[in-house]
This record gives sequence, structure tokens and C-alpha cells, in this order.
Amino acid sequence: METQKIWKQFNEELYFFILKKVKNEAATNDIFQNTFLKIHKNLHQLKEEEKMKAWVFQIARNEIANFFKQESLYITEVGKHTEALEEEYQNICCFDRFINNLPPIYREPIELVYLKGKKQHEVATILHVSHANVKARIRRAKAILKKNFNECCKYEFDKNGSLIGEPNCSQCTTTASEISN
Repeated sequence: METQKIWKQFNEELYFFILKKVKNEAATNDIFQNTFLKIHKNLHQLKEEEKMKAWVFQIARNEIANFFKQESLYITEVGKHTEALEEEYQNICCFDRFINNLPPIYREPIELVYLKGKKQHEVATILHVSHANVKARIRRAKAILKKNFNECCKYEFDKNGSLIGEPNCSQCTTTASEISN
């Protein structure tokens, strides 16, 4: 038994089987390639040629399951990353106020992408706008936020656009003096 024979016999059926399960062409190509790599690597384990189709499709099912496990882990990691970002920004005194003061057209995509961990194309669907429109709204919101941080808190931005320095915030100073009175 040769991998090439299996390829000729099952490649098209197997490809569409995987595509039907994952509904993503790029993922299908990866899973399809991994499936044939495993077939080639483990071909010596196939003892009965009449069970070849079941064996091949079981390898594909296993690869599909691996794909969904990895995707699930990725989503979990994105959630953890989002929580870490939220904690990081809790130390920035006016962050919540600046976000809340954004016009809703800009606030919604910022909250959905950066605070809730949604992908931009998902946000486009949720807001019933184009993906390009979501990108533009996020870009404008970031420009407003940078301007507000510069004016109020006197933060600076490094060459990568990250906030640096200590807050020198007129709002925080006012609040602190009001509390002490």
C-alpha cells in the first residue's frame, strides 16, 4: 500500500469531508495536509486493505478534533489576554471615563474588540456595518483616546504607540484634593 494510491482514491472525497466539518478553507487545507502526513507516517499500521477508507477517515476525524481543541485553547488564551489588558488599564486613572465618553459609534467597537475580545469581522456583523467601517471607527476612537490622555493625564507615547510615564492627571489631582477636604 502506498500513500499515492490512497491520495488518488480519497483526496477529493476527504477534502470535501473536512471542509464540510470545519467550514473554513484555510483550516481545511491545514487539516487535509496533516491528515495525509499522518497517513504517510503510519501507513505501516494499516493491516487490512479493505479497512483503508475507515482508517483514512478516522485520521481525518482526529485531525478535525485536534483543530477544534486548538481553536478552543486559542479562544481561552485570547480571553486571558483580554483580562490581563483590562487589569493593566485599571491602573490608568481616566481610562474608563475616556471610554465611556466616546461617542457610541466609536465606543461600541472599542468595547467589543478590546474589552470583550471579539474579532473585528464579528463586530462588523454585530453592528451591521462593513469590516472597513469597524476598522475606521476603531482608528478614530484610538485617536480620540490618545488626545484625551495627552490633554488630561500628560501620559506620553513611545515609538510603538504604548503609554509610558506616570500619570500627571488634573482629574486625579482634583479628585484627591476633593476627598481630603
